[in-house]
Amino acid sequence: MPRVKRGVGHVKHRKNILKQTKGMMWGRKSKIKLARTAAVKAGAYARIGRKQKKRRNRALMNIRLNAAVREIGGTYSKLINDLKKKNIALDRKVLSEIAAKHPAVFAKIAQK
Repeated sequence: MPRVKRGVGHVKHRKNILKQTKGMMWGRKSKIKLARTAAVKAGAYARIGRKQKKRRNRALMNIRLNAAVREIGGTYSKLINDLKKKNIALDRKVLSEIAAKHPAVFAKIAQK
């Protein structure tokens, strides 16, 4: 069996790691050992950030919805309860968008 030299793949792997850490400060952009840990941590933080973004957006939707309902003269919890009783299957995201962009339509939904 012939000998296989793996230098090309090794260099390619290191280049890809350095590409990921481009723009970072100090040795993290140029030294492989520091760049590898920085890239792994950056990926982990990015994943956490994506989850936090969803969490913040859900909270913002509920706040917007509550504000829109209070302008009409009700409360968020009563609105959600009434919608469930009447089998109106609009989720909070759609309701908050309707409340923000079409207040008249939202008022009719809330009155039902």
